[in-house]
Amino acid sequence: MQIALAPMEGLVDDILRNVLTKVGGIDWCVTEFIRVSERLMPAHYFYKYASEFHQGAKTDAGTPLRLQLLGSDPVCLAENAAFACELGAPVLDLNFGCPAKTVNRSRGGAILLKEPELLHSIVSQVRRAVPKAIPVTAKMRLGYENTDGALDCARALADGGAEQIVVHARTKVDGYKPPAHWEWIARIQEVVKVPVVANGEIWTVDDWRRCREICGARDIMIGRGLVARPDLARQIAAAQKGEEVVPMTWDELQPMLRVFWQDCLAKMTLIQAPGRLKQWLVLLTKSYPEATLMFNALRRETDCDRISVLLGCLSENEPDERSKKV
Repeated sequence: MQIALAPMEGLVDDILRNVLTKVGGIDWCVTEFIRVSERLMPAHYFYKYASEFHQGAKTDAGTPLRLQLLGSDPVCLAENAAFACELGAPVLDLNFGCPAKTVNRSRGGAILLKEPELLHSIVSQVRRAVPKAIPVTAKMRLGYENTDGALDCARALADGGAEQIVVHARTKVDGYKPPAHWEWIARIQEVVKVPVVANGEIWTVDDWRRCREICGARDIMIGRGLVARPDLARQIAAAQKGEEVVPMTWDELQPMLRVFWQDCLAKMTLIQAPGRLKQWLVLLTKSYPEATLMFNALRRETDCDRISVLLGCLSENEPDERSKKV
């Protein structure tokens, strides 16, 4: 069994990937989608989303990173995929699942599930452009408005050359509303010969067990569940081995929060960093009541030094040198 950390636009960036993969249990992770259209993107554009390329496409914990592209032009995607591989991408993933309206309006993400022929063309052209040793994978939803074309889309991806398909078991219209329709993952696995990875609505070890029972998938991808419960992958890995599952306590999470905040200060502006911390805290409230108290204390706080004091990174009257940057 393998457990992957899902790509989540504006949330699971290199800072959070680095923190979460250090907990353990995550076998690989994926960049936020990198949008490409009309031209070959410069190297710095890829490094912005995949800073891990500077260290062998791995997080500090040694977790491999895959690069994900999003677009609708097969030729443009193929050219950018080939360049990304030159920069160090060990696996090239293609996004056909993003449900965001702005992305779909510009023919990206889940809207392409209406066009199985285009899915096939994109994957096949990217496969031809990428070195044979580098796998090409894809992520899809069950459809746009309904599941009528789910099997055709999966076949198109597999026939085009995708070596693995991650299936978020909801349609675009479903968004992130429960439940996830895990039974469809089993149906898709029946019609394609490549491995299918289950994704969607896995928040606990019991959710993983139910997902496995319903769809039979060996491997899983977790997004919000891992952000809300950073040790979820470690818990599932322990349960799969028959070992005792010992959840991470709020106190044990504190060093991670401090490292995350310090990395935000180092890589973001003073205006961006507080919002980034609060974004993570909101999801942590799903697993930790203490996160609600911390979020309420920080809700209107914008001063980075005061936030550092509240997190225990600084003592009173000890300004952080990094927070002086403009």
